[in-house]
Amino acid sequence: MMNTFTLNVLAAEKPFYDGECVSLIVPTNDGQYGIMASHNNMIAAIVPGVLKFTKPDETVIVAAVSEGLVKVENNSVLILVDTIELPEEIDENRAKRAAEQAKEAILQKKSIQDYYSAQAKMARALGRLRAKREGKL
Repeated sequence: MMNTFTLNVLAAEKPFYDGECVSLIVPTNDGQYGIMASHNNMIAAIVPGVLKFTKPDETVIVAAVSEGLVKVENNSVLILVDTIELPEEIDENRAKRAAEQAKEAILQKKSIQDYYSAQAKMARALGRLRAKREGKL
């Protein structure tokens, strides 16, 4: 019997997952962060990228997430993100176009605000493309 924890993933527009989980990997400023059963309590910021978790039946779920928050407390994990998408929901060409547009905006960097906005768009587009690729494995 594997050790599990409760995982609840909520996006602004929809609940995504609520159930048992064996392992979880979330994208943070410090890189990919792994969480297993009985993890210490913590709160961390999620950055745009790939979220990956394994269910007790060994099904691995891969999804692209935008910025958000992960909270671990008493063997229960809550993830709140603006958006979350499964690989099959991601339009690869649209994500590539968004990455190109963000790259152009970064190169033009009209203002600090435009620059940071473009960087955030680039991170989201690249995270979506990574999730699309990893979901095909």
